[in-house]
Amino acid sequence: MSRALTLRAGRRTVEINRPDKVLFPQDGLTKADLAAYYRSAARAMLPHLRGRPLMLERHPDGIDGEGFMQKDVPDYFPDWVHTAELPKEGGSVTHALCDDTATLLYLVDQACITPHRWLAKADRPDCPDRLVFDLDPPDDDFAPVREAAGLLHDLLDELRLPSALMTTGSRGLHVLVPLDRRAPFDDVRAFARDAADLLADRYPDQLTTEPRKKARRHRLYLDVQRNAYAQTAVAPYAVRALPGAPVATPLAWPELEEPGLAAQRWTIATIDERLRGSNPWRDSLRRGRSLAPARHRLARLCGAE
Repeated sequence: MSRALTLRAGRRTVEINRPDKVLFPQDGLTKADLAAYYRSAARAMLPHLRGRPLMLERHPDGIDGEGFMQKDVPDYFPDWVHTAELPKEGGSVTHALCDDTATLLYLVDQACITPHRWLAKADRPDCPDRLVFDLDPPDDDFAPVREAAGLLHDLLDELRLPSALMTTGSRGLHVLVPLDRRAPFDDVRAFARDAADLLADRYPDQLTTEPRKKARRHRLYLDVQRNAYAQTAVAPYAVRALPGAPVATPLAWPELEEPGLAAQRWTIATIDERLRGSNPWRDSLRRGRSLAPARHRLARLCGAE
């Protein structure tokens, strides 16, 4: 058994046990490799994690083994890992919060490959500061995803809402809208559903809001179901538990037109240059917006069409 790897993170040291444990068998990537990536990505990643309840996707036996999703923090987590106890039907759940690099590395030690974050922060868990559209393609052709993202961007511009774009590292793209944390989840999801329905009505041969796969008829699914209490979305810069270790990567909107763009375009092995570059979301998510004016504009568009 390999000796623990000790890493310094701010004022703390974190031990990565079994650092030679292979988590990505096809790529030979170990727990130490995952820790090195998250340590390098922490500066870019932590602003999108701080204060948010997490669901942890853990793979103790690597991605070819049986993984599991964990919401409740185990008793053995150190007390310096911040947590938030939030209500659920019939009880409560104590979620981990990732507020610093040490916590991010500790989660790696727990074989957490992918942190999935809430769209709200723990201090106001009923009111999200992010709205997300998940563009879910019917197959592996990425062209419909790019086209749908462009159409959604145009609609959000009509509604005068800023938006940000991200590869999921899996199959599609996420389009995010910053919110002011005043509207509850039910209102946010209703707005997202109405916007998606309008776009699907405009392009009925390309897009659908039909949750049943059989009813989609090879059209791209505009999924808004993540906009709900206790639902999660993959965190920016998170590694996905897939061969190649793809990374969910924030994009600038002009990058949508780049020929090589795909959901798994960036991986642990290729993302270093982006981490060293400028923040593609520097302006788009800076200030949360009220949905009230956009809701009135959306109602007018729906009435006109």
